[in-house]
Amino acid sequence: MKFVQGLLAAALVAGSVPAGAQIFPNHNVNIVVPYPAGGSVDGVARIMAQKLHERLGQSFIVENRAGGAGGIVGANYVAKAPPDGYVLMLTASIHVITPFLSKSMPYDVVKDFTPIGLVATGPLIVSTTPGVTAGNLKDFFAQVRKEPAKYTFATSSFGAAGHLAIELLKREAGIDTLVIAYKGAGPMLTDVMSGQVQLVADPMLSSLPLAQSGKIKALAVTSLKRVAAAPEIPTVSESGMAGFEFVSWYGLWGPKGLPADIVAKLQAQVAAIVAEPDVKERMSILGFEPVGSTTDYFAKYIDDEMAKYAKIIRDANIKAE
Repeated sequence: MKFVQGLLAAALVAGSVPAGAQIFPNHNVNIVVPYPAGGSVDGVARIMAQKLHERLGQSFIVENRAGGAGGIVGANYVAKAPPDGYVLMLTASIHVITPFLSKSMPYDVVKDFTPIGLVATGPLIVSTTPGVTAGNLKDFFAQVRKEPAKYTFATSSFGAAGHLAIELLKREAGIDTLVIAYKGAGPMLTDVMSGQVQLVADPMLSSLPLAQSGKIKALAVTSLKRVAAAPEIPTVSESGMAGFEFVSWYGLWGPKGLPADIVAKLQAQVAAIVAEPDVKERMSILGFEPVGSTTDYFAKYIDDEMAKYAKIIRDANIKAE
Protein backbone atom coordinates (compact mmCIF):
# COMPACT_ATOMS: atom_id res chain seq x y z
CA MET A 1 0.00 0.00 0.00
CA LYS A 2 2.79 2.42 0.89
CA PHE A 3 4.45 1.60 -2.42
CA VAL A 4 1.22 2.40 -4.32
CA GLN A 5 0.77 5.62 -2.33
CA GLY A 6 4.35 6.56 -3.24
CA LEU A 7 3.65 6.02 -6.92
CA LEU A 8 0.52 8.15 -6.70
CA ALA A 9 2.45 10.93 -4.97
CA ALA A 10 5.15 10.82 -7.61
CA ALA A 11 2.53 10.99 -10.32
CA LEU A 12 0.95 14.04 -8.68
CA VAL A 13 4.32 15.78 -8.46
CA ALA A 14 5.04 14.99 -12.11
CA GLY A 15 1.62 16.31 -13.05
CA SER A 16 2.35 19.59 -11.32
CA VAL A 17 5.39 20.25 -13.56
CA PRO A 18 4.58 22.40 -16.60
CA ALA A 19 4.10 20.17 -19.63
CA GLY A 20 6.88 21.79 -21.70
CA ALA A 21 9.49 21.38 -18.95
CA GLN A 22 8.43 17.78 -18.29
CA ILE A 23 8.80 16.45 -21.82
CA PHE A 24 11.03 18.87 -23.73
CA PRO A 25 12.77 17.70 -25.79
CA ASN A 26 11.32 14.32 -26.66
CA HIS A 27 12.35 14.28 -30.34
CA ASN A 28 14.74 16.00 -32.74
CA VAL A 29 15.17 19.77 -32.53
CA ASN A 30 16.06 21.82 -35.61
CA ILE A 31 18.39 24.80 -35.21
CA VAL A 32 17.86 26.95 -38.27
CA VAL A 33 20.87 28.87 -39.55
CA PRO A 34 19.61 31.31 -42.22
CA TYR A 35 22.92 31.19 -44.12
CA PRO A 36 24.90 28.59 -46.08
CA ALA A 37 27.05 26.05 -44.27
CA GLY A 38 30.63 26.96 -43.48
CA GLY A 39 30.28 30.52 -42.23
CA SER A 40 30.74 31.96 -38.76
CA VAL A 41 27.06 31.54 -37.77
CA ASP A 42 27.14 27.93 -38.93
CA GLY A 43 30.32 27.32 -36.90
CA VAL A 44 28.74 28.53 -33.67
CA ALA A 45 25.51 26.62 -34.36
CA ARG A 46 27.31 23.31 -34.87
CA ILE A 47 29.18 23.63 -31.58
CA MET A 48 25.90 24.33 -29.76
CA ALA A 49 24.00 21.54 -31.56
CA GLN A 50 26.57 18.92 -30.61
CA LYS A 51 26.63 19.95 -26.97
CA LEU A 52 22.85 20.26 -26.63
CA HIS A 53 22.57 16.72 -28.02
CA GLU A 54 25.08 15.45 -25.44
CA ARG A 55 23.27 17.19 -22.58
CA LEU A 56 19.62 16.65 -23.47
CA GLY A 57 19.74 13.27 -25.20
CA GLN A 58 17.95 14.30 -28.39
CA SER A 59 19.44 15.23 -31.75
CA PHE A 60 19.82 18.96 -32.39
CA ILE A 61 20.12 19.30 -36.17
CA VAL A 62 21.58 22.36 -37.86
CA GLU A 63 19.36 23.25 -40.80
CA ASN A 64 20.86 25.76 -43.24
CA ARG A 65 18.02 27.75 -44.81
CA ALA A 66 19.86 30.35 -46.85
CA GLY A 67 18.29 32.94 -49.10
CA GLY A 68 17.40 36.60 -49.01
CA ALA A 69 19.44 39.50 -47.72
CA GLY A 70 20.11 39.27 -44.01
CA GLY A 71 18.86 35.69 -43.75
CA ILE A 72 15.23 36.68 -44.26
CA VAL A 73 14.13 33.32 -45.73
CA GLY A 74 15.38 31.24 -42.81
CA ALA A 75 14.23 33.73 -40.18
CA ASN A 76 10.75 33.88 -41.71
CA TYR A 77 10.52 30.08 -41.50
CA VAL A 78 11.31 30.24 -37.78
CA ALA A 79 8.89 33.13 -37.19
CA LYS A 80 6.07 31.01 -38.65
CA ALA A 81 7.03 27.80 -36.82
CA PRO A 82 4.98 26.42 -33.88
CA PRO A 83 6.25 27.81 -30.54
CA ASP A 84 7.07 24.43 -29.06
CA GLY A 85 10.88 24.59 -28.96
CA TYR A 86 11.48 22.17 -31.81
CA VAL A 87 12.39 24.89 -34.31
CA LEU A 88 14.99 27.36 -33.06
CA MET A 89 17.21 29.88 -34.80
CA LEU A 90 20.85 30.68 -34.28
CA THR A 91 21.92 33.74 -36.19
CA ALA A 92 24.08 36.83 -36.05
CA SER A 93 23.56 40.51 -35.40
CA ILE A 94 22.48 41.11 -39.01
CA HIS A 95 19.09 39.67 -37.95
CA VAL A 96 18.26 42.92 -36.14
CA ILE A 97 19.92 45.14 -38.77
CA THR A 98 17.71 44.00 -41.67
CA PRO A 99 14.62 46.07 -40.74
CA PHE A 100 16.68 49.25 -41.18
CA LEU A 101 17.79 48.19 -44.64
CA SER A 102 14.83 46.38 -46.19
CA LYS A 103 11.71 48.17 -47.38
CA SER A 104 9.58 45.07 -46.87
CA MET A 105 9.91 42.60 -44.00
CA PRO A 106 7.69 39.50 -43.62
CA TYR A 107 8.15 39.54 -39.83
CA ASP A 108 9.04 41.83 -36.93
CA VAL A 109 12.57 41.03 -35.70
CA VAL A 110 11.59 41.76 -32.09
CA LYS A 111 7.89 40.91 -31.74
CA ASP A 112 7.88 37.71 -33.79
CA PHE A 113 10.76 35.98 -31.98
CA THR A 114 11.55 34.90 -28.43
CA PRO A 115 15.12 35.73 -27.39
CA ILE A 116 16.74 32.86 -25.49
CA GLY A 117 20.33 33.90 -24.92
CA LEU A 118 23.36 35.71 -26.30
CA VAL A 119 25.73 32.85 -27.16
CA ALA A 120 28.95 34.57 -28.22
CA THR A 121 30.53 37.69 -29.64
CA GLY A 122 33.37 37.97 -32.09
CA PRO A 123 35.52 40.76 -33.44
CA LEU A 124 36.03 41.34 -37.14
CA ILE A 125 39.40 41.42 -38.86
CA VAL A 126 40.00 44.53 -40.96
CA SER A 127 42.09 43.33 -43.89
CA THR A 128 43.52 44.54 -47.17
CA THR A 129 45.14 43.04 -50.24
CA PRO A 130 48.76 41.87 -49.86
CA GLY A 131 49.88 44.38 -52.49
CA VAL A 132 49.04 47.38 -50.31
CA THR A 133 52.26 48.71 -48.78
CA ALA A 134 50.71 50.03 -45.56
CA GLY A 135 51.61 47.83 -42.60
CA ASN A 136 48.93 49.12 -40.24
CA LEU A 137 45.47 50.66 -40.38
CA LYS A 138 46.64 54.20 -39.60
CA ASP A 139 49.07 54.20 -42.53
CA PHE A 140 46.47 52.58 -44.77
CA PHE A 141 43.99 55.40 -44.21
CA ALA A 142 46.77 57.95 -44.75
CA GLN A 143 47.34 56.38 -48.19
CA VAL A 144 43.62 56.46 -48.95
CA ARG A 145 43.45 60.17 -48.15
CA LYS A 146 46.29 60.88 -50.60
CA GLU A 147 44.82 58.89 -53.50
CA PRO A 148 41.16 58.11 -52.72
CA ALA A 149 40.30 57.12 -56.29
CA LYS A 150 42.63 54.11 -56.06
CA TYR A 151 40.69 52.44 -53.25
CA THR A 152 37.43 50.52 -53.04
CA PHE A 153 36.07 48.85 -49.90
CA ALA A 154 33.82 45.79 -49.72
CA THR A 155 31.31 43.91 -47.60
CA SER A 156 30.12 40.31 -47.77
CA SER A 157 26.50 41.49 -47.96
CA PHE A 158 24.49 44.68 -47.75
CA GLY A 159 23.88 45.51 -44.08
CA ALA A 160 26.16 42.83 -42.64
CA ALA A 161 28.15 43.57 -39.49
CA GLY A 162 31.21 44.01 -41.71
CA HIS A 163 29.35 46.63 -43.75
CA LEU A 164 28.48 48.70 -40.69
CA ALA A 165 32.01 48.29 -39.30
CA ILE A 166 33.45 49.62 -42.57
CA GLU A 167 31.05 52.57 -42.50
CA LEU A 168 32.05 53.33 -38.92
CA LEU A 169 35.73 53.13 -39.86
CA LYS A 170 35.13 55.50 -42.79
CA ARG A 171 33.43 57.97 -40.49
CA GLU A 172 36.23 57.83 -37.91
CA ALA A 173 38.90 58.15 -40.61
CA GLY A 174 37.14 61.05 -42.30
CA ILE A 175 36.99 59.44 -45.73
CA ASP A 176 34.19 58.74 -48.22
CA THR A 177 35.04 55.62 -50.19
CA LEU A 178 32.80 53.41 -52.30
CA VAL A 179 31.68 50.18 -50.57
CA ILE A 180 30.71 47.26 -52.83
CA ALA A 181 28.23 44.71 -51.44
CA TYR A 182 28.95 41.11 -52.47
CA LYS A 183 26.76 38.03 -52.22
CA GLY A 184 28.77 36.23 -49.58
CA ALA A 185 32.20 36.26 -47.99
CA GLY A 186 33.69 33.87 -50.57
CA PRO A 187 33.58 36.16 -53.62
CA MET A 188 34.44 39.20 -51.49
CA LEU A 189 37.58 37.59 -50.09
CA THR A 190 38.55 36.33 -53.54
CA ASP A 191 38.54 39.92 -54.78
CA VAL A 192 40.55 41.10 -51.76
CA MET A 193 43.18 38.48 -52.49
CA SER A 194 43.38 39.55 -56.14
CA GLY A 195 43.45 43.26 -55.32
CA GLN A 196 40.09 44.13 -56.88
CA VAL A 197 39.03 45.70 -53.55
CA GLN A 198 41.30 47.06 -50.86
CA LEU A 199 39.53 46.87 -47.48
CA VAL A 200 37.11 44.49 -45.78
CA ALA A 201 35.92 43.77 -42.24
CA ASP A 202 35.09 40.10 -41.88
CA PRO A 203 34.69 37.47 -39.10
CA MET A 204 37.85 35.75 -37.97
CA LEU A 205 36.55 32.30 -38.97
CA SER A 206 36.80 33.11 -42.68
CA SER A 207 39.54 35.78 -42.69
CA LEU A 208 42.14 34.57 -40.19
CA PRO A 209 43.30 31.49 -42.15
CA LEU A 210 43.80 33.69 -45.22
CA ALA A 211 45.71 36.27 -43.21
CA GLN A 212 47.92 33.63 -41.61
CA SER A 213 48.75 32.17 -45.03
CA GLY A 214 49.58 35.59 -46.46
CA LYS A 215 46.71 35.65 -48.96
CA ILE A 216 45.31 38.80 -47.35
CA LYS A 217 46.94 41.30 -45.00
CA ALA A 218 45.32 41.72 -41.58
CA LEU A 219 45.56 45.31 -40.34
CA ALA A 220 43.48 45.30 -37.15
CA VAL A 221 40.76 43.60 -35.11
CA THR A 222 37.64 45.50 -34.08
CA SER A 223 37.54 44.41 -30.43
CA LEU A 224 38.93 46.60 -27.65
CA LYS A 225 41.46 43.91 -26.73
CA ARG A 226 43.67 41.75 -28.93
CA VAL A 227 42.34 38.25 -29.44
CA ALA A 228 44.02 35.08 -28.19
CA ALA A 229 43.74 33.38 -31.58
CA ALA A 230 45.82 36.11 -33.26
CA PRO A 231 47.63 38.21 -30.63
CA GLU A 232 49.93 39.65 -33.28
CA ILE A 233 47.08 41.65 -34.88
CA PRO A 234 46.62 45.07 -33.20
CA THR A 235 43.22 46.53 -32.40
CA VAL A 236 41.63 49.40 -34.30
CA SER A 237 41.84 51.33 -31.04
CA GLU A 238 45.61 50.86 -31.03
CA SER A 239 45.74 52.01 -34.64
CA GLY A 240 44.76 55.62 -34.10
CA MET A 241 41.03 55.32 -33.32
CA ALA A 242 40.97 55.21 -29.53
CA GLY A 243 37.97 53.42 -28.05
CA PHE A 244 36.79 51.93 -31.35
CA GLU A 245 34.83 48.71 -30.82
CA PHE A 246 32.51 46.79 -33.11
CA VAL A 247 31.72 43.10 -32.71
CA SER A 248 29.52 40.66 -34.50
CA TRP A 249 27.35 38.64 -32.13
CA TYR A 250 25.46 35.37 -32.18
CA GLY A 251 22.21 34.57 -30.40
CA LEU A 252 19.63 31.83 -29.99
CA TRP A 253 15.96 32.60 -30.64
CA GLY A 254 12.69 30.74 -30.83
CA PRO A 255 9.37 31.73 -32.42
CA LYS A 256 7.08 34.21 -30.67
CA GLY A 257 5.22 32.66 -27.73
CA LEU A 258 7.83 30.08 -26.78
CA PRO A 259 6.83 28.87 -23.28
CA ALA A 260 8.84 30.34 -20.42
CA ASP A 261 9.83 26.92 -19.06
CA ILE A 262 11.35 25.87 -22.40
CA VAL A 263 13.14 29.23 -22.71
CA ALA A 264 14.56 28.81 -19.21
CA LYS A 265 15.69 25.25 -19.91
CA LEU A 266 17.43 26.18 -23.16
CA GLN A 267 19.04 29.30 -21.69
CA ALA A 268 20.45 27.34 -18.76
CA GLN A 269 21.90 24.75 -21.13
CA VAL A 270 23.48 27.40 -23.37
CA ALA A 271 25.06 29.13 -20.37
CA ALA A 272 26.47 25.83 -19.11
CA ILE A 273 27.75 24.81 -22.54
CA VAL A 274 29.73 27.99 -23.23
CA ALA A 275 31.36 27.67 -19.80
CA GLU A 276 32.81 24.24 -20.67
CA PRO A 277 36.61 24.41 -21.15
CA ASP A 278 36.59 22.58 -24.49
CA VAL A 279 33.87 24.88 -25.85
CA LYS A 280 35.82 27.94 -24.74
CA GLU A 281 38.86 26.57 -26.53
CA ARG A 282 36.97 25.76 -29.73
CA MET A 283 35.32 29.18 -29.78
CA SER A 284 38.63 30.92 -29.12
CA ILE A 285 40.17 29.15 -32.13
CA LEU A 286 37.27 30.44 -34.24
CA GLY A 287 37.74 33.94 -32.82
CA PHE A 288 34.62 33.98 -30.63
CA GLU A 289 34.17 35.10 -27.05
CA PRO A 290 31.57 32.87 -25.30
CA VAL A 291 28.87 34.74 -23.36
CA GLY A 292 25.87 32.58 -22.38
CA SER A 293 23.77 35.49 -21.13
CA THR A 294 20.42 35.47 -19.38
CA THR A 295 17.32 35.98 -21.50
CA ASP A 296 16.62 39.39 -19.97
CA TYR A 297 20.18 40.54 -20.69
CA PHE A 298 19.87 39.38 -24.29
CA ALA A 299 16.60 41.26 -24.82
CA LYS A 300 18.17 44.48 -23.48
CA TYR A 301 21.32 43.87 -25.55
CA ILE A 302 19.20 43.60 -28.70
CA ASP A 303 17.52 46.95 -27.95
CA ASP A 304 20.87 48.65 -27.34
CA GLU A 305 22.47 47.19 -30.46
CA MET A 306 19.54 48.19 -32.65
CA ALA A 307 19.86 51.78 -31.42
CA LYS A 308 23.59 51.72 -32.27
CA TYR A 309 23.00 50.27 -35.74
CA ALA A 310 20.27 52.80 -36.48
CA LYS A 311 22.71 55.65 -35.78
CA ILE A 312 25.47 54.18 -37.96
CA ILE A 313 23.04 53.64 -40.84
CA ARG A 314 21.61 57.14 -40.46
CA ASP A 315 25.04 58.80 -40.24
CA ALA A 316 26.31 56.86 -43.28
CA ASN A 317 23.13 57.66 -45.22
CA ILE A 318 22.64 53.99 -46.10
CA LYS A 319 19.31 53.60 -47.86
CA ALA A 320 16.97 50.61 -47.66
CA GLU A 321 16.99 48.35 -50.70
